[in-house]
Amino acid sequence: MKELLNKWYKNHALVYKILLFLLTTLFIVYLFPKTGKFRYSFEKGKPWQSENLYAPFNFAIKKSQDEIEKERLEVENNASVYFDVNLEVYSQIKSDYPRKFEEVFKDTTVLSNLNSILYKKGEDLIDRMYTNGILDTDYPYTEEKPIALVSSNTIEKRLEYGNLIEINQLRPYLESYFGTSISLDNRNKMVSLFFDIIRPNVALNENLTKKALEEELSQISLTRGSIDQDQLIISKGQVVEDEEYKILNSLKSEYESQVWNTANYNWVLFAYTLLVALTLLMLLLFLHKYRSEVFLNNTKVTFIFFNVALMILLTTLVINYNSQYIYVVPLCILPLVLKAFFDARLGLFAHVLTVLLLGFIVPNSYEYMFLQIIAGIVTILTVSELYKRANLFISVGQITLIYIIAYFAFFVIHEGQITSLRWETFGLFVLCGLATLFVQPLIYIYEKIFGLVSDVSLLELSDTNTKLLKQLSNEAPGTFHHSLNVANLAEASANEIGANAMLVRVGALYHDIGKMANPTYFTENQSNGIDPHKELSNKESAKIIIDHVLNGIELAKKYNLPDRVIDFIRTHHGTSSVYYFYMKEKSTDEDTDIKDFLYPGPKPFSKETAILMMCDSVEAASKSLKEPTTVKINDFVENIINKQMDNGQFLNANITFKEIQSIKKVLKHKLANIYHLRIEYPE
Repeated sequence: MKELLNKWYKNHALVYKILLFLLTTLFIVYLFPKTGKFRYSFEKGKPWQSENLYAPFNFAIKKSQDEIEKERLEVENNASVYFDVNLEVYSQIKSDYPRKFEEVFKDTTVLSNLNSILYKKGEDLIDRMYTNGILDTDYPYTEEKPIALVSSNTIEKRLEYGNLIEINQLRPYLESYFGTSISLDNRNKMVSLFFDIIRPNVALNENLTKKALEEELSQISLTRGSIDQDQLIISKGQVVEDEEYKILNSLKSEYESQVWNTANYNWVLFAYTLLVALTLLMLLLFLHKYRSEVFLNNTKVTFIFFNVALMILLTTLVINYNSQYIYVVPLCILPLVLKAFFDARLGLFAHVLTVLLLGFIVPNSYEYMFLQIIAGIVTILTVSELYKRANLFISVGQITLIYIIAYFAFFVIHEGQITSLRWETFGLFVLCGLATLFVQPLIYIYEKIFGLVSDVSLLELSDTNTKLLKQLSNEAPGTFHHSLNVANLAEASANEIGANAMLVRVGALYHDIGKMANPTYFTENQSNGIDPHKELSNKESAKIIIDHVLNGIELAKKYNLPDRVIDFIRTHHGTSSVYYFYMKEKSTDEDTDIKDFLYPGPKPFSKETAILMMCDSVEAASKSLKEPTTVKINDFVENIINKQMDNGQFLNANITFKEIQSIKKVLKHKLANIYHLRIEYPE
C-alpha cells in the first residue's frame, strides 16, 4: 500500500492530467446533442456528390418554416372571431320605442297617426340595426373579417365584421338613413330619440376566439406528402434543387431524431466520446512535444482546457436558445487569450481544435468552421502587441470585416443572388467584435484566478515608477542603473532572435532587487570608495554576494511579482561561481571547496532567462574595460559568453548556437555605441 501511495505521489502530475482529460471529455460530450450526424453533406444549388440515395425507410416530407408560417398567417386571417350577442336588448328597445316616440313628438301633428311614415321608418330602422347587431366598442378587424355571433353557447349566425354597426359610426348611420326625406327638425329629433334608446348588444368573446384559433392552428400539418422506403431521392451529380433540398432535410431530421434516439443512443455517445477524447489528446500531445514547459505546469494545462470547454459551453447555450445568434459568440477570444499568456502557435492550434469540436453541434458546420478558422488566423496574424489598446481595436475591426466578407461570399454561393440577404447577420458580427473587446478585462481576471502573467501586466511592471523599482533606485542607485542598462541590452537581444522582449526587459529590471538588503557590498553602489569586503573573509563576502539571489526571491514574493519574473531572479547567475573571492581564497588555501562559492541555481531554462544571464554578465564586466576598442569589446563579449557555454549554463535553455551568435553580435554593437567607438580611418 505504501509503495502504491509513493508511486502515485511521484506521478501525481500525470494522474491529474489524466483526470482533467477525462472530466473535460465527459463535460464536452454532455453538452453535445445526443443524436447521430447525418452521414451526407449537401448544399442547395450544388450537385449531389455522393452515390444515388434511396430512402432507408418511410418518412414524411416536412414543410419549411416559411411554409408553416405562411399557413399560420392564412389561418389567423381566415379564422372567425366570436362575439356574444344579447337578444334581449332588441326586445327591450322595441317595447321602449313607442313610449319614447310619443314623448318626443307629443306636441306635433305626427301623433295623430301612430302608423305614420316617420313612426314606421323608426321601427324599420330598429329591425335593420339589430338584424346583425351593434358593437360595444370598435375592434381592429377589417370589414371582410369573418365573425360568428354566439348566444347561450349557440352560434346564431356567421357574417363579416363590416355587417356590424360600430358605436362611433352611429350618428352618420342614422343621419344617412333618415336623409332628406323628412324635415331637418324631425330628423334631428329622430336622431336624438335613437341615441337615447339604442344600446350595444354585441361584445367580443376573447376566450372563445382564442380557443377556436388555437384549435385551427393545431390542425396545421407539419408535413406534405411522404417518401416510401427504397424510393430514389436523388441521383449522383444531380443538382440539389428546392424540392430535393426539402426532402433531404426531412430525411436528415427524421434520421437524427427517430433512428438514433431509439436504437443507437449508447453507440452515438461512445462515438462522440472517442472523437472528443481524440481531439483533446492531440492538444495534450502538442503541449508535450512543442510546449513542454506548459505541459509540465498543471495550472497552465487546466487553464487551456478550461478555455476550450468554456467556448464550447457558450456556443451550446446560444444554439439551444436560438441558433440564429451563433455568430454572436466571440470565439476569437480563445486565440487572443492563449496568445497573451503563451504564444501564437499554441493559440491557433487550440482554436482550430475547438472549432473542429463545435462542428458537431452547429448548423451549416462547414460554413461555420471556415469562418471561424479564417477569423482565428486573422486574429493570430494581426494582434501583435495586445497591451497596446489601439492594436486590439484595429484587430477586432479586421476580424469583423473578415467575418462579413466570408459570410457574404457563402450566401451568394448558396443563393446565387443578394436580394434576400439578411443584413441583421452583419449586425451579429459587429456584436461579436464588440464582445471580443472583453478580452482585456478577461485577461486580468485570468491573471488573478490562475496566477498567470500577460504582456499587459508586464507592461505595468516595466514602469520604473513602481514602488519596488523606486525603492531600488533610492537604496541602490548603482544597481538600478545597471538594471536599466541590462534591460536595454536584453530587449535588443530578444528582438534579434524573436524571443519575448517585454518579458526579458521586466526580468532584467527586477533581477538584482535582492541587492537592496546589502547595497554597499556591491561595487556599483560604492560611491565613497570604501570597500566593506575588506572587513570580511572571502567566504563571508561570497555568501553576501550569493544571498542577493535568495533575498531577491523573497522580496519579489513579498511584492507579489509573477513567477515568470521571479524565474529571472533565480536563474540570472545559474550555477556559476563568485570567481573573484574563490580565487582569493584558493590563493591562501589550496583545499578550498568551490561549492562554498557557487550560486544555488537553477540554470536558465528558456531563451529569455539565457539572454538575461549573458547581458547581465557582459554589462557588469564591461565596467572594467580600460581604453576599449572594437577588438577588445569583441574579444571581451566572446570570452564571457563562451565561458558560460563551457560551464554548461545554457544546456537547459531552448536556445541555439545561431541565436547565441546573434546575441553576441547585438551586445558587441551596443557596447561599441555605449563607449562611442568609431572606425579608425587610415591617415
